[in-house]
Amino acid sequence: MVLTTLGDEATAKTFIEELVEDRVVACGTMVRATSIFRWEGSVTGEREVLVLLKTRRARWADLEAAVKRRHPYSVPELLALPVEAGLDAYLNWVDQETTNTGTALP
Repeated sequence: MVLTTLGDEATAKTFIEELVEDRVVACGTMVRATSIFRWEGSVTGEREVLVLLKTRRARWADLEAAVKRRHPYSVPELLALPVEAGLDAYLNWVDQETTNTGTALP
């Protein structure tokens, strides 16, 4: 599970679609959020879209490169969180969808 934030839903949707098309992630989920942070010496807040990306550890380098190319922020958030357990069928689907030679499941 990897998370990032983007400024609006349209940008987040396009961002996720491109990552799914490239098979770097199997899925992305968008959640509206408000972030409070210090930037350039001031505390500020922004409405953002939290994006949860489902992928495999083996795809990290490709995902990181894709985010560096596509993300509009100068310093994008990109954090990988460990998945301790999951439904086998779902985890198998993530594996298949993030394999370059994979084919979609029905």
